[in-house]
Amino acid sequence: MLLGIRCFTIAQAVDNKIDSFRAGTDILISVDRPLIIQSKRPTVLVLYALPNGNSTAQTMGKKMQEGDDWHFDIQHIRAQTAFIRREWKKTNLIVVYLENNYRSWPAWKQKHPDFKEKIPKLVDSLATHIGGKGCQVYLNGHSGGGSFIFGYLAGVQKIPSFIKRISFLDSNYGYDSSYYPVLRQWLQKSKQASLTVFAYNDSVALYNGKPVVSATGGTWYRSWMMVKHFSLDWNMDYQPGDSIQSVFSKKKNIQFYFKSNLNQGIYHTQQVEYNGFIHSILAGTPYDSRRYQYYGHRAYQEFIR
Repeated sequence: MLLGIRCFTIAQAVDNKIDSFRAGTDILISVDRPLIIQSKRPTVLVLYALPNGNSTAQTMGKKMQEGDDWHFDIQHIRAQTAFIRREWKKTNLIVVYLENNYRSWPAWKQKHPDFKEKIPKLVDSLATHIGGKGCQVYLNGHSGGGSFIFGYLAGVQKIPSFIKRISFLDSNYGYDSSYYPVLRQWLQKSKQASLTVFAYNDSVALYNGKPVVSATGGTWYRSWMMVKHFSLDWNMDYQPGDSIQSVFSKKKNIQFYFKSNLNQGIYHTQQVEYNGFIHSILAGTPYDSRRYQYYGHRAYQEFIR
């Protein structure tokens, strides 16, 4: 599946390098890796499926100048990656950006009826050729990027052990009960498996006075549906809060974060911007909330280039 020829180096700094190439005809893959891979350190390969309507450059983010498109200032995955590398020094962290020609993973899946075969093959190929032997793979995505993750889940009978973490950054619109058995088996069989889910109350959000999603079509409803399902097999603890309510399993390998919405606003991108990507990687680890706070100020500001 990994058929691309490396096209160009997007950027190189003193500590990392970003290369880009194509897989097939309509998937652009960009790899942000450390300049030096330490052979004695474990490698974590994060596959980040892009949100609808965003390019890879916009998803990476940049220092804003007059006239720049606002999309360059809402995710900053490159800077958040640099923050994680500083904190998580004993790991080779590689982040792979997954973009397609339609800038929409739901649209890409419609164009590829065989997505249940293509997506798992792509993940396996990236793990082998980019991560290398023994790498740990994290599936991650924002907005429509969650559709890529569900495409993977739909294509595997069971989640392989090298998948260590799955994170939905306000992106689990497509969740239904059919996905629960494969997630349950994975979390029960693998002691290192971890699931993190982020949502805000989009069921009351308004844009120009009209609802953003239907009462049951957003991530708020879908995430609480997931909590209901997981509560059948795990004892879930509820931690209330004025702004963020969290729900988690005893071992914290399952974590949900719910952003309240008292003013019927839209907080879709802020969940990523306010250290959401950092927390999706570090939640439940010894580095959880160290020198950063989920939905706090940008802890990665110094790394924006």
